[in-house]
Amino acid sequence: MDVDIDQYYRRYGPLVLQRCRRLLGDDDEAMDAMQDTFVRLMRYQDRLTGRSPGALLHRMATNVCLNRVRASKSRPTHPDGELLTRIAGADAPERTVWARLGLQRLFAGEPEDSRTMAVMVLLDGHTHEQVAALVGLSVSGVRYRLRRLRGQIRELEGGKDAA
Repeated sequence: MDVDIDQYYRRYGPLVLQRCRRLLGDDDEAMDAMQDTFVRLMRYQDRLTGRSPGALLHRMATNVCLNRVRASKSRPTHPDGELLTRIAGADAPERTVWARLGLQRLFAGEPEDSRTMAVMVLLDGHTHEQVAALVGLSVSGVRYRLRRLRGQIRELEGGKDAA
């Protein structure tokens, strides 16, 4: 499929930059990460299907930023930097395994863009309207998916107490 990278950059660039700023906490680093994200998009454009480009770019930007955090030797100055470093570094394999198992249980059977929607609303502070436009769903569709995820979280937490 022929993807118009320039159109994607104009439409999704501000949201990618917002995601990078949120994760990196530094405007210059965020700009570099945004550029890297679109370079990767260009590199793999022959594999793209054109479905949910906003969700794809959000996921790509997240990966680019986490790779930058991993590569960085200094501690981030962003308020969420410690959490990001723990996620990116994952120095305790057993905690990483348990976290992944929990996420796998939570997202089992869910469409892949549900995870992206959860991150965009709950961590990045996007509105349901912004997320709906990015993933190609209606606002009520986004609300439904997030409500379903919250119910699954409550079920998982209830199961944890019983164990």
